[in-house]
Amino acid sequence: MTSSPVRRLNWGCGAHGEPGWINSDAKQGPGIQHACDVKDGLPLPDANIDYAVSIHALQEIPYPDLVPVLTELRRVLKPGGILRLALPDLERAMQAYEAGDTDYFLIPDEDAKAIGAKMVLQLIWYGHSRTLFTYDFIEELLLQAGFSRVQRCGFRETRCGHAGITELDNREAESLFVEALR
Repeated sequence: MTSSPVRRLNWGCGAHGEPGWINSDAKQGPGIQHACDVKDGLPLPDANIDYAVSIHALQEIPYPDLVPVLTELRRVLKPGGILRLALPDLERAMQAYEAGDTDYFLIPDEDAKAIGAKMVLQLIWYGHSRTLFTYDFIEELLLQAGFSRVQRCGFRETRCGHAGITELDNREAESLFVEALR
């Protein structure tokens, strides 16, 4: 009996896709197999993906579209499939702000000098981010989208048994990592 290869989706991959992944983004680029707007549906069959990862892409989706987008990502996952998200962590940003930790913020002084300005500019990332996230907020959205379990994870830490699910993790200091079970 042969096992089929693991099918893994990198949704919101950015300018270029990653080798060994099914890469999808709103824009075309090298290694991107599916250039499409997720709000119009992914060109993948139902229950076809073992796990999906999205690194700092969901915050670009307007609030009214969050649950439909998460529902679409759930649709392409096999039963028992996992969605891993890395999101800007509002709570960490607030803690850094309250502690006066200007080093936490990635915003150069020429763009913003005051710590509050740095925090806001980082959270909205120069106008690209439309939604801010806390763990309880993303958990609520994922449950509304039909996921059965949501767990907070650390950087390069998984709770699902798919070792490769963390290989795209980046931006450790500013990210909230969660995994949701279909």
